[in-house]
Amino acid sequence: MRSVSRTGPTPAPPEAVWNALADFGAIVVWAPNVDHSCLLTEQQSGVGTARRIQTGRTTIVETVTEWTPPEDDEPGVLSYRLDGLPKIVRSVTNSWRLTPTGAGTAITLTSTVDAGPRPPQKLIARIVGRKLAAASDEMIAGLSAHVTTRLADPPTADTTRTETRS
Repeated sequence: MRSVSRTGPTPAPPEAVWNALADFGAIVVWAPNVDHSCLLTEQQSGVGTARRIQTGRTTIVETVTEWTPPEDDEPGVLSYRLDGLPKIVRSVTNSWRLTPTGAGTAITLTSTVDAGPRPPQKLIARIVGRKLAAASDEMIAGLSAHVTTRLADPPTADTTRTETRS
């Protein structure tokens, strides 16, 4: 297995960041590398919630495996399994960790890739890890910008959300 972590700051408090992450079907609103997203389950929060995302020509199903909202000074954690990647990749998990800081929140996204134990499989895991790291940088920046904008300009009741990016 190979894990790759990326971290970025935001001036928003952990609860505001959590609210954006916890709107699990709406990742398209803030992730610039996601073209479409929708929930696949009636359940909208918690372990077992699933969404479908489209990024380019790739469709991935993400299913929540850990759901721990931030509380007091404790970090929040949202983890999910990614299904729909090429079969050469055995499993991929993304885990978001929201750690309170004096100036807001440190957002960490860790991607764990299992392609198998043999050297060629470990090489594949390293390559996939690099691609996921680049995607993580984009998602952290998008999430930070989204929650920072929402702090400066809170949505009104008339605000509508678009779930497909053209």
